[in-house]
Amino acid sequence: MHKWLILILCLSSISTRGFAQYMERTFQDTRVINTQSVETVAQYRLDFRVGHRFGDIAGPFGGWNTFYGLEDASDIFIGFDYGITDHATVGIGRTKGSGPLRQLLHGNVKYRILTQNEGTPVSVTAYGLASITTMSKSNDATAINYFATVKHRLSYHGELLIARHFTPGFSLQINAGWTHRNIVSFGDQNDIWSVGLASRLKVSKSLALLLDAAYPISSLRTSENDYYMPLGVGIEIETGGHVFQVNLTNATGIAETDFIPYTRKSWRKGEFRLGFTISRLFKIL
Repeated sequence: MHKWLILILCLSSISTRGFAQYMERTFQDTRVINTQSVETVAQYRLDFRVGHRFGDIAGPFGGWNTFYGLEDASDIFIGFDYGITDHATVGIGRTKGSGPLRQLLHGNVKYRILTQNEGTPVSVTAYGLASITTMSKSNDATAINYFATVKHRLSYHGELLIARHFTPGFSLQINAGWTHRNIVSFGDQNDIWSVGLASRLKVSKSLALLLDAAYPISSLRTSENDYYMPLGVGIEIETGGHVFQVNLTNATGIAETDFIPYTRKSWRKGEFRLGFTISRLFKIL
């Protein structure tokens, strides 16, 4: 984490003069692949979003038997984000869920603290998410969905995102987050701190390449315990009011309370999947 902070602070000393017109958006969308971006939804705009993660392309659960994952759905997201102001966004959504807790409802808030300009070298945004599972209660007291109290259904995530638009075609972001789950399996931990990295490389007027990764800082979150760092690569196509993205990632979940604690798939084993996101903006009021 310290190396990333030093890198972005050093590079932020590069003059922004000469391309201030490109600073309105560091990223085209409010989300990169798995991680959030520093962008918020513009005031009075409603962002309707559908996301999908298929099954493993290869590995023991992929291949021809599942048509390389296209016959499976590891997670599905449907949600709405609304811009209260140009700097403040609120949203709701639903995911199928890919971890032990399924049928998840999400509420989120996002606030743009700083916007990059000739006097401010970086953009800074704060993001918060609350998730609740609507799974049926189990009668087995040892099951994670026994839900002795309602609060056991809840999980939370908060993070700070720092990004810079270095050139008209290249943006880089680092983020640090905290995830809390009120109920976990035996041997796991309720609180997880994480760091992340995301970038966008524009290759044409409407096409860009995306990359992001998230790494939980925890002695339990290691490959020895069957955990792998969520890593995604993708392409983004912007067509007016639509943003369409196609990606490959080893993360099975879409929400931060899902993919940060529960990524159990490995790129090296072929356990990555095809995914897509469609975003459509509407003007309200």
